Amino acid sequence: MWGDPIDHSLSPRIHRAAYAVLGWDWTYGRRRVDVGGFTREIDALDAPHRGLSLTFPLKAAAFARADTRDRTAELTGAVNTLVRAGGALHGYNTDVGGLAADIRAQGVDDLDRARIVGAGSTATSALVALGDLGAREIEIVARRPEAAAALVDLGARLGMQVSVTAPEAVASASTTLTVSTLPGGAALPGDAAAVLASGEGLLYDVVYGGWPTPLAAAWQSAGAPAVNGLGMLVQQAVRQIRVFAGFAVDQPLPAEEDIVDVMRSALVGD
Repeated sequence: MWGDPIDHSLSPRIHRAAYAVLGWDWTYGRRRVDVGGFTREIDALDAPHRGLSLTFPLKAAAFARADTRDRTAELTGAVNTLVRAGGALHGYNTDVGGLAADIRAQGVDDLDRARIVGAGSTATSALVALGDLGAREIEIVARRPEAAAALVDLGARLGMQVSVTAPEAVASASTTLTVSTLPGGAALPGDAAAVLASGEGLLYDVVYGGWPTPLAAAWQSAGAPAVNGLGMLVQQAVRQIRVFAGFAVDQPLPAEEDIVDVMRSALVGD
Protein backbone atom coordinates (compact mmCIF):
# COMPACT_ATOMS: atom_id res chain seq x y z
CA MET A 1 0.00 0.00 0.00
CA TRP A 2 1.46 3.34 -1.09
CA GLY A 3 0.25 6.81 -0.20
CA ASP A 4 1.00 9.93 1.81
CA PRO A 5 0.03 9.87 4.64
CA ILE A 6 -0.08 6.10 5.07
CA ASP A 7 0.44 5.18 8.74
CA HIS A 8 -3.33 5.18 9.41
CA SER A 9 -4.08 2.58 6.74
CA LEU A 10 -5.88 -0.57 7.88
CA SER A 11 -5.33 -2.30 4.53
CA PRO A 12 -2.30 -4.37 5.64
CA ARG A 13 -4.36 -5.86 8.45
CA ILE A 14 -7.22 -7.03 6.25
CA HIS A 15 -5.06 -8.20 3.35
CA ARG A 16 -2.85 -10.28 5.64
CA ALA A 17 -5.91 -11.81 7.28
CA ALA A 18 -7.23 -12.86 3.87
CA TYR A 19 -3.89 -14.27 2.72
CA ALA A 20 -3.69 -16.39 5.87
CA VAL A 21 -7.12 -17.93 5.19
CA LEU A 22 -6.18 -18.59 1.57
CA GLY A 23 -2.90 -20.20 2.63
CA TRP A 24 -0.86 -17.84 0.49
CA ASP A 25 2.74 -17.06 1.43
CA TRP A 26 2.30 -13.44 0.44
CA THR A 27 3.30 -10.24 2.21
CA TYR A 28 1.51 -6.89 2.16
CA GLY A 29 3.12 -3.78 3.59
CA ARG A 30 2.75 -0.04 3.42
CA ARG A 31 5.15 2.63 2.27
CA ARG A 32 4.95 6.39 2.34
CA VAL A 33 5.22 7.54 -1.27
CA ASP A 34 4.28 10.98 -2.53
CA VAL A 35 3.50 12.05 -6.08
CA GLY A 36 7.05 13.27 -6.63
CA GLY A 37 8.52 9.88 -5.72
CA PHE A 38 5.94 7.70 -7.45
CA THR A 39 7.78 7.15 -10.76
CA ARG A 40 11.07 6.41 -9.02
CA GLU A 41 9.46 3.87 -6.72
CA ILE A 42 7.56 2.16 -9.54
CA ASP A 43 10.73 1.86 -11.60
CA ALA A 44 12.54 0.30 -8.62
CA LEU A 45 10.05 -2.56 -8.11
CA ASP A 46 11.60 -5.97 -8.59
CA ALA A 47 10.09 -9.20 -9.89
CA PRO A 48 8.54 -10.57 -6.65
CA HIS A 49 6.13 -7.64 -6.47
CA ARG A 50 2.76 -8.83 -7.79
CA GLY A 51 0.83 -5.58 -7.43
CA LEU A 52 0.15 -2.40 -5.54
CA SER A 53 -2.67 -0.74 -3.66
CA LEU A 54 -2.69 3.05 -4.03
CA THR A 55 -4.37 5.69 -1.92
CA PHE A 56 -4.26 9.49 -1.73
CA PRO A 57 -2.56 11.25 -3.50
CA LEU A 58 -1.40 8.61 -6.01
CA LYS A 59 -4.54 7.47 -7.83
CA ALA A 60 -4.18 9.91 -10.73
CA ALA A 61 -0.47 9.13 -11.10
CA ALA A 62 -1.26 5.41 -11.11
CA PHE A 63 -3.93 6.00 -13.76
CA ALA A 64 -1.38 7.75 -15.96
CA ARG A 65 1.21 5.00 -15.48
CA ALA A 66 -1.10 2.03 -16.16
CA ASP A 67 -0.74 0.34 -19.53
CA THR A 68 -4.33 -0.89 -19.42
CA ARG A 69 -7.30 0.22 -17.31
CA ASP A 70 -10.63 -1.32 -16.42
CA ARG A 71 -13.98 0.36 -17.05
CA THR A 72 -14.24 1.99 -13.65
CA ALA A 73 -10.72 3.36 -13.83
CA GLU A 74 -11.41 4.87 -17.25
CA LEU A 75 -14.64 6.47 -16.03
CA THR A 76 -13.17 7.93 -12.85
CA GLY A 77 -9.64 8.77 -13.99
CA ALA A 78 -8.38 7.04 -10.85
CA VAL A 79 -6.49 3.78 -10.26
CA ASN A 80 -6.20 2.35 -6.76
CA THR A 81 -4.82 -1.02 -7.84
CA LEU A 82 -1.92 -1.89 -10.15
CA VAL A 83 -1.15 -5.47 -11.17
CA ARG A 84 2.01 -6.60 -12.96
CA ALA A 85 1.32 -9.23 -15.62
CA GLY A 86 2.67 -9.96 -19.07
CA GLY A 87 5.26 -7.21 -18.83
CA ALA A 88 2.60 -4.54 -18.31
CA LEU A 89 0.91 -2.65 -15.48
CA HIS A 90 -2.85 -3.15 -15.39
CA GLY A 91 -4.90 -0.53 -13.54
CA TYR A 92 -8.19 -0.98 -11.69
CA ASN A 93 -10.50 1.16 -9.60
CA THR A 94 -11.91 -1.26 -7.01
CA ASP A 95 -13.46 1.55 -4.95
CA VAL A 96 -16.48 1.64 -7.25
CA GLY A 97 -17.31 -2.05 -6.96
CA GLY A 98 -16.48 -2.07 -3.26
CA LEU A 99 -18.84 0.82 -2.52
CA ALA A 100 -21.67 -0.63 -4.60
CA ALA A 101 -21.29 -4.03 -2.93
CA ASP A 102 -21.42 -2.62 0.59
CA ILE A 103 -24.39 -0.38 -0.19
CA ARG A 104 -26.20 -3.52 -1.34
CA ALA A 105 -25.17 -5.19 1.93
CA GLN A 106 -27.01 -2.38 3.76
CA GLY A 107 -30.23 -3.42 2.01
CA VAL A 108 -30.16 -0.75 -0.71
CA ASP A 109 -30.19 -2.46 -4.08
CA ASP A 110 -32.59 -0.63 -6.37
CA LEU A 111 -32.21 3.13 -6.60
CA ASP A 112 -33.87 5.76 -8.72
CA ARG A 113 -32.53 8.82 -6.89
CA ALA A 114 -29.67 9.44 -4.47
CA ARG A 115 -27.52 12.22 -3.08
CA ILE A 116 -23.74 12.67 -2.86
CA VAL A 117 -22.16 15.13 -0.43
CA GLY A 118 -18.82 16.38 -1.72
CA ALA A 119 -17.37 16.80 -5.20
CA GLY A 120 -13.84 15.38 -5.02
CA SER A 121 -12.29 12.23 -6.45
CA THR A 122 -14.18 9.92 -4.09
CA ALA A 123 -17.44 11.50 -5.23
CA THR A 124 -16.54 10.44 -8.77
CA SER A 125 -16.28 6.79 -7.68
CA ALA A 126 -19.53 7.18 -5.72
CA LEU A 127 -21.33 8.52 -8.80
CA VAL A 128 -20.28 5.53 -10.91
CA ALA A 129 -21.23 3.13 -8.10
CA LEU A 130 -24.68 4.69 -7.76
CA GLY A 131 -25.15 4.48 -11.51
CA ASP A 132 -24.28 0.77 -11.35
CA LEU A 133 -26.96 0.42 -8.64
CA GLY A 134 -29.53 1.89 -11.02
CA ALA A 135 -29.72 5.52 -9.89
CA ARG A 136 -30.62 7.94 -12.66
CA GLU A 137 -31.09 11.15 -10.67
CA ILE A 138 -28.29 12.40 -8.43
CA GLU A 139 -28.08 15.57 -6.36
CA ILE A 140 -24.52 16.70 -5.58
CA VAL A 141 -24.17 18.87 -2.48
CA ALA A 142 -20.95 20.84 -2.91
CA ARG A 143 -19.53 23.95 -1.25
CA ARG A 144 -18.17 25.03 -4.60
CA PRO A 145 -20.73 24.04 -7.22
CA GLU A 146 -18.23 24.76 -9.98
CA ALA A 147 -16.07 21.91 -8.63
CA ALA A 148 -18.89 19.49 -9.51
CA ALA A 149 -18.92 20.32 -13.23
CA ALA A 150 -16.94 17.18 -14.07
CA LEU A 151 -19.49 15.09 -12.15
CA VAL A 152 -22.34 16.60 -14.15
CA ASP A 153 -20.51 15.74 -17.37
CA LEU A 154 -19.75 12.19 -16.21
CA GLY A 155 -23.36 11.70 -15.18
CA ALA A 156 -24.52 12.72 -18.65
CA ARG A 157 -22.16 10.15 -20.19
CA LEU A 158 -23.69 7.50 -17.94
CA GLY A 159 -27.26 8.50 -18.75
CA MET A 160 -27.82 10.14 -15.36
CA GLN A 161 -29.32 13.51 -14.52
CA VAL A 162 -26.96 15.22 -12.07
CA SER A 163 -27.86 18.48 -10.32
CA VAL A 164 -25.66 20.53 -8.00
CA THR A 165 -26.77 22.31 -4.83
CA ALA A 166 -24.80 24.49 -2.43
CA PRO A 167 -25.07 23.41 1.24
CA GLU A 168 -26.86 26.62 2.14
CA ALA A 169 -29.55 25.88 -0.42
CA VAL A 170 -30.36 22.26 0.43
CA ALA A 171 -34.00 21.44 1.05
CA SER A 172 -35.59 18.66 3.06
CA ALA A 173 -36.60 15.80 0.81
CA SER A 174 -37.15 12.08 1.27
CA THR A 175 -34.00 10.35 0.01
CA THR A 176 -33.31 6.63 0.19
CA LEU A 177 -29.52 7.06 0.21
CA THR A 178 -27.02 9.83 0.85
CA VAL A 179 -23.33 9.09 0.28
CA SER A 180 -20.91 11.42 2.05
CA THR A 181 -17.44 11.72 0.58
CA LEU A 182 -16.31 14.56 2.85
CA PRO A 183 -12.93 14.18 4.57
CA GLY A 184 -13.09 13.03 8.17
CA GLY A 185 -14.05 15.82 10.53
CA ALA A 186 -15.38 18.09 7.79
CA ALA A 187 -18.70 19.76 8.58
CA LEU A 188 -21.30 21.46 6.43
CA PRO A 189 -22.16 25.09 7.19
CA GLY A 190 -25.21 26.19 9.15
CA ASP A 191 -28.08 23.73 9.48
CA ALA A 192 -27.36 21.95 6.20
CA ALA A 193 -26.53 18.64 7.92
CA ALA A 194 -29.77 18.67 9.92
CA VAL A 195 -31.81 19.47 6.80
CA LEU A 196 -30.20 16.62 4.88
CA ALA A 197 -30.71 14.21 7.78
CA SER A 198 -34.42 15.00 7.85
CA GLY A 199 -34.75 12.97 4.64
CA GLU A 200 -34.60 9.91 6.91
CA GLY A 201 -32.82 7.65 4.42
CA LEU A 202 -29.52 5.87 4.95
CA LEU A 203 -26.31 7.89 5.26
CA TYR A 204 -23.34 5.97 3.87
CA ASP A 205 -20.25 7.87 5.03
CA VAL A 206 -17.07 6.62 3.35
CA VAL A 207 -15.00 7.77 6.34
CA TYR A 208 -14.13 4.97 8.75
CA GLY A 209 -12.07 6.83 11.36
CA GLY A 210 -13.20 9.45 13.87
CA TRP A 211 -16.73 8.10 14.04
CA PRO A 212 -19.28 9.58 14.12
CA THR A 213 -18.45 12.29 11.64
CA PRO A 214 -20.36 15.59 11.99
CA LEU A 215 -22.74 14.45 9.26
CA ALA A 216 -23.27 11.05 10.86
CA ALA A 217 -23.96 12.75 14.21
CA ALA A 218 -26.70 14.80 12.53
CA TRP A 219 -28.24 11.61 11.14
CA GLN A 220 -28.13 9.95 14.54
CA SER A 221 -29.74 13.00 16.16
CA ALA A 222 -32.56 12.73 13.62
CA GLY A 223 -33.02 9.03 14.41
CA ALA A 224 -31.95 8.05 10.91
CA PRO A 225 -29.50 5.23 10.02
CA ALA A 226 -25.84 5.98 9.33
CA VAL A 227 -22.96 3.61 8.56
CA ASN A 228 -19.24 4.15 8.04
CA GLY A 229 -16.99 3.03 5.22
CA LEU A 230 -15.35 -0.01 6.81
CA GLY A 231 -17.47 -2.31 4.66
CA MET A 232 -16.34 -0.48 1.54
CA LEU A 233 -12.72 -0.83 2.70
CA VAL A 234 -13.14 -4.60 2.94
CA GLN A 235 -15.06 -4.98 -0.31
CA GLN A 236 -12.61 -2.96 -2.37
CA ALA A 237 -9.74 -4.97 -0.84
CA VAL A 238 -11.46 -8.24 -1.82
CA ARG A 239 -11.52 -7.02 -5.40
CA GLN A 240 -7.84 -6.13 -5.19
CA ILE A 241 -7.04 -9.64 -3.98
CA ARG A 242 -9.02 -11.11 -6.87
CA VAL A 243 -6.90 -9.34 -9.48
CA PHE A 244 -3.64 -9.90 -7.57
CA ALA A 245 -4.47 -13.63 -7.77
CA GLY A 246 -5.21 -13.50 -11.50
CA PHE A 247 -9.01 -13.58 -11.23
CA ALA A 248 -11.26 -11.10 -13.02
CA VAL A 249 -12.23 -8.18 -10.79
CA ASP A 250 -15.84 -9.41 -10.70
CA GLN A 251 -14.95 -13.11 -10.24
CA PRO A 252 -15.37 -14.22 -6.61
CA LEU A 253 -12.57 -16.04 -4.84
CA PRO A 254 -13.09 -19.58 -3.54
CA ALA A 255 -14.95 -19.40 -0.20
CA GLU A 256 -15.10 -15.63 -0.53
CA GLU A 257 -17.84 -15.16 2.06
CA ASP A 258 -15.59 -16.76 4.68
CA ILE A 259 -12.70 -14.55 3.61
CA VAL A 260 -14.83 -11.42 3.94
CA ASP A 261 -15.90 -12.48 7.43
CA VAL A 262 -12.26 -12.92 8.48
CA MET A 263 -11.32 -9.53 7.01
CA ARG A 264 -14.16 -7.85 8.91
CA SER A 265 -13.12 -9.60 12.11
CA ALA A 266 -9.60 -8.22 11.66
CA LEU A 267 -11.05 -4.73 12.03
CA VAL A 268 -12.83 -5.38 15.33
CA GLY A 269 -11.89 -2.76 17.89
CA ASP A 270 -11.21 0.00 15.33
